[in-house]
Amino acid sequence: MVSADAARTVVGILGNIISLFLFLSPVKTFIQIWKEGSVQNYSPAPYLATLMNCMVWTLYGLPMVHSHSTLLVTINGSGSAIQLAYVILFLIYSDRQKRLRVFLVLLLELFFISLLTVLVLTRVHTHKDRSMIVGIISIFFSVMMYASPLVVMKLVITTRSVEFMPFFLSFTSFANGLAWTAYAFIPFDPFIAVPNAVGSMFGLAQLILYATFYRSTKLVIGERKHKSEVDLSEVVVVIAAEDSRKVGSAPQDGGASETNGT
Repeated sequence: MVSADAARTVVGILGNIISLFLFLSPVKTFIQIWKEGSVQNYSPAPYLATLMNCMVWTLYGLPMVHSHSTLLVTINGSGSAIQLAYVILFLIYSDRQKRLRVFLVLLLELFFISLLTVLVLTRVHTHKDRSMIVGIISIFFSVMMYASPLVVMKLVITTRSVEFMPFFLSFTSFANGLAWTAYAFIPFDPFIAVPNAVGSMFGLAQLILYATFYRSTKLVIGERKHKSEVDLSEVVVVIAAEDSRKVGSAPQDGGASETNGT
């Protein structure tokens, strides 16, 4: 018979692995940013939100706040470092105005987590109260992180295309929420269960949308490609027509010049 502690550890390790894949999923995007030397139209909001979420959960998992939560600290500590690296890349490759905004938000987040840590550890003196305060705050930031794909989901419904909602990211979001929801039930921890259950539902909704609009995506991309080819051919025809008019008018201009010269 497997003990509850052993089952919790196994599920927690699985959650760590899935979460790590989730945190590393934007690496391809940042390699592109690095190569092009610009963040282009990418938004720093998801990475700033995830950084804040990871820092709060790292605090929640500390032994002096919530005991027996080492696996929360390992993955969220790693996640904080990864998201901070992404934010630093935004600071390097953004224009001056965007860089200033990102820097101010980063400072605000660091100030908030520092203040929260000091207040919780110095003003609150029991594990139960510390867990409750940090746990409620963690729920808020987790739901914000999991809800961030809502904009993309709306885009999928509007365009009937999943090209901007990668399957791997949607699947890992769903699996991540599911794994940590299971972890939260051994034993029951509402502060971990609630946001991750919500995250599982958001992830499942993305997968349903993916299955619904996967086939139509190819049609949408094909129609757009065909339209761009038609537009390009029209441009070529117009340019060719203009060139032919210029060629046709050249002898007439020349003839007029000769007449005037005689």
